[in-house]
Amino acid sequence: MKYFLLILCLGLIIQPIEAQKNKPAYQLFNAKGKKVTYGKMLKTMQQQNIILFGEYHNNAIAHWMQLELTRDLGQNQALVLGAEMFEADNQIPLSQYLAGEIDAKGLDTLARLWPNYKTDYAPLVNLAKERSWPFIATNIPRRFASMVSHEGFAALDSLTEQEKSWVAPLPIAYDPELPGYVAMIEMMGGHGGETFPMAQASKDATMAHFILDGYQPDRPFIHYNGAYHSDNFEGILWYLQHERPDLNYGTITTVTQADLSKLAPENINRANFILVVDEDMTPTY
Repeated sequence: MKYFLLILCLGLIIQPIEAQKNKPAYQLFNAKGKKVTYGKMLKTMQQQNIILFGEYHNNAIAHWMQLELTRDLGQNQALVLGAEMFEADNQIPLSQYLAGEIDAKGLDTLARLWPNYKTDYAPLVNLAKERSWPFIATNIPRRFASMVSHEGFAALDSLTEQEKSWVAPLPIAYDPELPGYVAMIEMMGGHGGETFPMAQASKDATMAHFILDGYQPDRPFIHYNGAYHSDNFEGILWYLQHERPDLNYGTITTVTQADLSKLAPENINRANFILVVDEDMTPTY
């Protein structure tokens, strides 16, 4: 009996220690909330024409997963990459860098790079350069989106023809009843006005336009964007499906949770695959 109690006590001590050895940084789920493997997600994405990878801009795990997925998808085939982080009027210097006509310093000088470019997006751009893959600058110039935020879509009518070439074709289709746009006004407490979600729509529509403009039938297109631009199968995806309902689309999003063992109810059906990162993960900025 004494030995039995000793073994039992040791077991109670060792069990928590063993549990502490398993410290996963992330867990993947499908839209229904079922745990899935990376291999399952990769196999599904191999069947898509266009993939939208929604990220948290300061989440290192999301950036790592983007790079790993891109490498694996491009192992036996050529890809086209694109990103919200490059505005359309910066396509020329981006293409010059990919072609080896300018170096990294030249790209930094000629393009408006995000502060976290070197750590989070340069690996993707350099992979495209190494593999001779196109990398598309998809986003509307920030100054134009700001104009829409203050004045509505009508502000875009004053752009020059060259400036309009960096924006989705006008007039931009817009559904103010889409839940994502409605939620934006609610988040602003109603103080953002009707034009605030129009700015978001100008980004979504422009990114969708340049994704389709750069899409090649024999090459999957992977696009990197903030999660809100493609969450709940809205945003960019709404515009893509409006123009090309014949293509196959896959979405991935990023969320954080304290508990990685199950998907929180609010995150179910947020995307085809949900990358859940431990909420204690240190942000990159």
